[in-house]
Amino acid sequence: MIAHCVMLNLRADHDTGELAQVMKGLAGLVGQIDGFTGFEHGPNIDLEGKSPDFAAGFVGHFTNRVALETYAADPRHRALGTRLLALCVSGGITVFDIESAS
Repeated sequence: MIAHCVMLNLRADHDTGELAQVMKGLAGLVGQIDGFTGFEHGPNIDLEGKSPDFAAGFVGHFTNRVALETYAADPRHRALGTRLLALCVSGGITVFDIESAS
């Protein structure tokens, strides 16, 4: 199992409707890409005060590395990623891919 964790440093003037549409598009890829099994997104509540620059994020769940690589190369994902980048400050996306046994 791989958790693809993405934190978003959104521009102050980002379009919230566009962000919602991108998240909907990414969620719609679950089951459309082999091994892409789940997706959650939402605002960063930052309870520990350690990530104030990241207003939102999402987590995609993948069965293995091959599934994540397939997702990364998928043209639908790439198009949505381009739209997402436009909503963020320069360099405003941070990604952690966490591999676990469960």
